[in-house]
Amino acid sequence: MALCSIFCPRIPVRFRPKPISPFFSKPMFPLSYRVYSSLQPTPSSKDELGSVSIGFLGMGIMGSPMAQNLIKAGCDVTVWNRTKSKCDPLVGLGAKYKSSPEEVTAACDLTFAMLADPESAIDVACGKNGAVSGISSGKGYVDVSTVDAASSILISKQIKDTGALFLEAPVSGSKKPAEDGQLIFLTAGDKLLYEKAAPFLDIMGKSRFYLGEVGNGAAMKLIVNMIMGSMMASFAEGILLSQKVGLDPNVMVEVVSQGAINAPMYSLKGPSMIKSVYPTAFPLKHQQKDMRLALGLAESVSQSTPIAAAANELYKVAKSYGLSDEDFSAVIEALKAAKSQQS
Repeated sequence: MALCSIFCPRIPVRFRPKPISPFFSKPMFPLSYRVYSSLQPTPSSKDELGSVSIGFLGMGIMGSPMAQNLIKAGCDVTVWNRTKSKCDPLVGLGAKYKSSPEEVTAACDLTFAMLADPESAIDVACGKNGAVSGISSGKGYVDVSTVDAASSILISKQIKDTGALFLEAPVSGSKKPAEDGQLIFLTAGDKLLYEKAAPFLDIMGKSRFYLGEVGNGAAMKLIVNMIMGSMMASFAEGILLSQKVGLDPNVMVEVVSQGAINAPMYSLKGPSMIKSVYPTAFPLKHQQKDMRLALGLAESVSQSTPIAAAANELYKVAKSYGLSDEDFSAVIEALKAAKSQQS
């Protein structure tokens, strides 16, 4: 099986979690991480939050609810999206609209970007009329997209060459956690920007991790999504096997939900998978993209990942059946097709 070949920096496997106060004075080791809960009180009042102008690029399945939460919290938000109509609901809630990423970063102190893939993230940041063209010293750019480390490092360099600060902050969580402000941010980059962005991250999420140098956040997100994609493929196999041997798959889902291997996505997605319904919370095409990037990361450090590689093939098959925009749980259809072919 051919794996994509991309540059990703070698990431140490030893991390030592030490929850600490968000008010610290000593510099951190570059590759250590710290956990902060958004349940902790933040020093910013609603008026103080509104004094920082916030830009948000990308009004997709994740970006739109994240931006809405900022608006509802009283933040001064300016939005942009390639398809302008996707910004209309946000403007209706009080957001401003700009016609390019360049105009957004020129107008805002702090800009967040949530794009679909590395190519989009690079183009929006570094392309014609991109964020780099409008940003300047004293401002910040926080990329919450899921990209590979090499793409994140490239965007970081372009942003920092202007004198601005850069933070990568990919999120763990899908549509519902985004709507509920329950995302997990995996951040890396400029520590000063991390501290400045913290109150806004806490509006959109339940916890945040600082992982040191740019590239570490991207790597952590890809590893998490690689695990998730492999878990879903195995879960799909379990559903179909339980049906094949005459068991009630709904009971199987219930058994799993009460045991040590329980994960929220099993009880959340299992019933709809049994009915062959896949309401999109995390598109299958994005899951396959993350599997591909994770395999590239593994290849760059000579780490064998045969389970993830096999799961990736299933997502590729599901995409070939036109399921790209369905939820990633639709990967079960690839297994159904394989069963039909064997019959």
